[in-house]
Amino acid sequence: MEMVIYMKGLDCPHCGEKIRAASEKVSGVREANLNFMAKKLLLNVEEEFAETVFNGVKKIAADIEPDVVISRIDGAAENTEDLVFRMKGLDCPDCGEKIRSAVEHIKTVRSAELDLMAEKLIVSAEAGNSAAVLSEVKKITCDIEPDVEVSVFENSDTGADEDDDLRPELIRIAAAAVIFAAGIALRNTGYALWIFLAAYIAAGYDVLFLAVKNILKLRPFDECFLMTAATLGAFIIGEYPEGCMVMILYQLGELFQSLAVRRSRKSIASLMDIRPDSAFVRRGNEIVRVSPETVSAGEIIVVRPGEKIPLDGIIVSGNTTVDTSALTGESVPAEAAAGAEVLGGCVNISGVIEVEVTKRFGETTVSKILEMVENASAKKAKTERFITRFARLYTPCVVIGAILLAVIPIIMNGYNSDYVYNALECLVVSCPCALVISVPLSFFGGIGGASARGILIKGGVAMEQLAECGTAVFDKTGTLTDGTFEITGVYPAGRSADELISLAAMAEQGSNHPTASAIMRGFGGTPEKADITETAGRGVRAVSGDKTVLAGNSKFMDENGIENVPVIRSSGTLVYIAENGVYAGAVEVSDSIKPDSEKTIKKLSEMGIKTVMLTGDRREAAEVIADRLGVSEWHAELLPDGKVSAVEKIISGSRGKTIFVGDGINDAPVLMRADAGAAMGGIGSDAAIEAADVVLMTDEPSKLIEAIKISKKTKGIVIQNIVFSLAVKAAVIILAVFGIANMWAAVFADVGVCLIAVCNAMRARKI
Repeated sequence: MEMVIYMKGLDCPHCGEKIRAASEKVSGVREANLNFMAKKLLLNVEEEFAETVFNGVKKIAADIEPDVVISRIDGAAENTEDLVFRMKGLDCPDCGEKIRSAVEHIKTVRSAELDLMAEKLIVSAEAGNSAAVLSEVKKITCDIEPDVEVSVFENSDTGADEDDDLRPELIRIAAAAVIFAAGIALRNTGYALWIFLAAYIAAGYDVLFLAVKNILKLRPFDECFLMTAATLGAFIIGEYPEGCMVMILYQLGELFQSLAVRRSRKSIASLMDIRPDSAFVRRGNEIVRVSPETVSAGEIIVVRPGEKIPLDGIIVSGNTTVDTSALTGESVPAEAAAGAEVLGGCVNISGVIEVEVTKRFGETTVSKILEMVENASAKKAKTERFITRFARLYTPCVVIGAILLAVIPIIMNGYNSDYVYNALECLVVSCPCALVISVPLSFFGGIGGASARGILIKGGVAMEQLAECGTAVFDKTGTLTDGTFEITGVYPAGRSADELISLAAMAEQGSNHPTASAIMRGFGGTPEKADITETAGRGVRAVSGDKTVLAGNSKFMDENGIENVPVIRSSGTLVYIAENGVYAGAVEVSDSIKPDSEKTIKKLSEMGIKTVMLTGDRREAAEVIADRLGVSEWHAELLPDGKVSAVEKIISGSRGKTIFVGDGINDAPVLMRADAGAAMGGIGSDAAIEAADVVLMTDEPSKLIEAIKISKKTKGIVIQNIVFSLAVKAAVIILAVFGIANMWAAVFADVGVCLIAVCNAMRARKI
């Protein structure tokens, strides 16, 4: 029987593969397949073992990924839909995680993912329940974050319209600071307590309200509770200035945190500027200004100098230069004339052009890129998920420790306000804000910095894989070489060179393979018509009347009993030709190495990354290219499934992660199988954007080096923030336990560390 198991919360492909492999070994399982994108494990099981298998898979998942929730899917439950909600004004990662977790417990909801940077909540729910889910999400959000507005997400939403919203907060904090300063000036008078209390309430009335509300709802362990307990405790033991200042600095830290998040969101908004607002369409004798969404494929649009090209298409009249920097990061404009393909989002610089639209707006390259970048921060790295889980345990543990720090000495030695003061310091330190906000902010910054250079990275997971790259595997044709083939040698046997090329063209006329295209260009005429039969990875058979022509590799000749086929040493691809069972000769077709391929391989080797080349070409041709480039290892004469097998072997023996670089069209299976797949020359390629984890928008292999460097620097910033934050907090907690630290040190360990970590995280945007 077939069993379908839904793995709610599965976001790590590597862990998913571990679960699949372990499940296949469970007694009663014949076969296990993983659909990672749908989060489904498809099992072929013996019916009598169904319950045992399900329980076994649950145990396996709990061991490998404790946060994944396992459930069986029946036919009705498979009918799901994705709902996307705008969470306007959500800046607190801790509150966002609470909302996400609560939404995931709604009965009709399968999974919920929060994209804090894009202010989006992506919910997978049973179809037909969208209105009820929206109502529940609003209720949950209002309960946890009353100021956040929930609505159905529209494509026009960018989350970049809120900077002015911070002014009231800034005014409130400034007013509280002025009152606090007055309290310091009058601290030796009888009015000091009331002045400090006024400053405290002005700065933190909202924190007090939320703390009480959460305590009543039995959700005490959050930053509002910690700040309230610590600051009120300071007032109770007579430390009015410390209690007041902690609240003011906490609110100042929250303000800077919101500012950092919103500035990062602006990088999305600036990218959205490439989305055109209107299109001028020729309809009848008029040119009409319309929304790009209303333009159909086949219509003619007019683009004037200085305007963005609104949709993908082909120029039918006019000449111009096109600025593609918004998509590729390349600053040099490209010439474009009639017949050239142009992409939406690029800028027409010099001449008026008329463009025949080839794709509707939602299918254009720019739309796919924007969708990918918008959703990138929802694909969280392992580090992000670890920090989220860590924060859940860290705060309660420190709170319990603080209580014990106050209670145990009092029981043993009697009451002393110093014990309470030390415990209050620990409460201030225990906020995990620096970690929870700076880690996703760093990844988001790195993704934004990469996209500005024409490198699209699909989330923190892909960025971590790139940063840990130990082996880079390249497809040869179109990746390391230009992929533009031409005839470079003709070796006839018993006939002229022209006759041999004519036979080759007759056989290859039905193929769109680069080798076949080169032969057709070399022939330059119309070949004799024939019935074509192709054998994948071997060659073709062409039959015309009493003439049968075979064209293919040496194996194809052997399989068809062709004798006297010579061994020809060549750096190109050899197409052997036979006519009516007799060897007729060979045609050599070659492509050239890209200008920066050799530099790329050399640089990767200097970085300690092993390089491997895979190709379907002959061993002789592959060996010549491999020697010229200096790759560490190469494999030739591979069929498409052979490339997948080769990558699997490389992964099993690789140190670090394995990155496969291909053209994104023919190599989709290998791109999916590698730890991370990088599609090169992705501009205009839908398949590249869909299949790969990383899209290098130009045809330069050296872009991979840039992507790895950005990823390494981003991950370095993440590690710096984690180590720095934990080290400072641990040091201050230890000093507080022994009564050495004071409240100001605790404030630095919380607010100061958070600000430093956030500022450090924002460096990732400037890579």
